[in-house]
Amino acid sequence: MKNIVIFGAPGSGKGTQSDLLVAKYGFKHISTGDVLRAEIKNETELGKTAKGFIDNGQLIPDSLMIDILAATYDALGACEGVIFDGFPRTIPQAEALKAMLAERGTAVSTMLELDVPDDMLIERLINRGKTSGRADDNEETIKKRLKVYKDQTAPLAEWYEKEGLRHAIQGFGSLEEINAKLCAVIDAC
Repeated sequence: MKNIVIFGAPGSGKGTQSDLLVAKYGFKHISTGDVLRAEIKNETELGKTAKGFIDNGQLIPDSLMIDILAATYDALGACEGVIFDGFPRTIPQAEALKAMLAERGTAVSTMLELDVPDDMLIERLINRGKTSGRADDNEETIKKRLKVYKDQTAPLAEWYEKEGLRHAIQGFGSLEEINAKLCAVIDAC
């Protein structure tokens, strides 16, 4: 089974590319954003807590995300592989993911990093907000999210580099071009 971390700033195309990889390879997709949005929509206690962090452009606490991730992963059952989208976001989360997978006799196969310039990210997210209605896709919150990403999440790329798992891919161009680059890395795993 392949466990793939898809990594990049908000708006880098992680969800779109994950959907294409799921269709091609039959992987399962764990999007922490989708899981959290469902909790918020259902107005669960977790959802209410998560909403407070998200509305302020902050990350969800590690312990909360790791518990959610482990339960979601275990519920998937047997499959070709899993794409982790939106997790890990910090080095402690990456270490916790590594430990959680090791407990299950598996590991991260590769980390795919989608690299996109900030101005393009802002434009993509503003456009997504116009069509999706997501409250967190406004310019003020986007800038906060990008700052949080750079301060807290971007250092994770170096951690995966040291693990020998990082593959940086230019995350702009046609969907097909980006996807072909990602598939080449997956096929080489």
